[in-house]
Amino acid sequence: MLMPIARLQAALEPNHKRGAERPEEWPIVRLFTPLGKSAWLLSRIDPNDKDKAFGLCDEGDGRPSLGYVSLEDLAHRFGHLSVRWDDKFQANRPLSVYASDASKAGRIQN
Repeated sequence: MLMPIARLQAALEPNHKRGAERPEEWPIVRLFTPLGKSAWLLSRIDPNDKDKAFGLCDEGDGRPSLGYVSLEDLAHRFGHLSVRWDDKFQANRPLSVYASDASKAGRIQN
């Protein structure tokens, strides 16, 4: 599915409000480029800037990192690669574990 920004914001917003309930963040959404090597595991939206989402960002350059990404930028900069939403993604570990695994492997591991 193509990345619908409003739906993505709605999915990530409640996770920000849950902060104290979970000692560690878990990714809610996985985005990817089907023709490229890029992927993002996003856990929450910035409450002060609905365009920014936090998560594990992998631009396909072998250096995945935790940080913020612009949803509008994701939706527009890849053009023909089209960022897609993985509707079947279910996190099975905290974001910190995904980040550690990705750091060792040089890419996000599913």
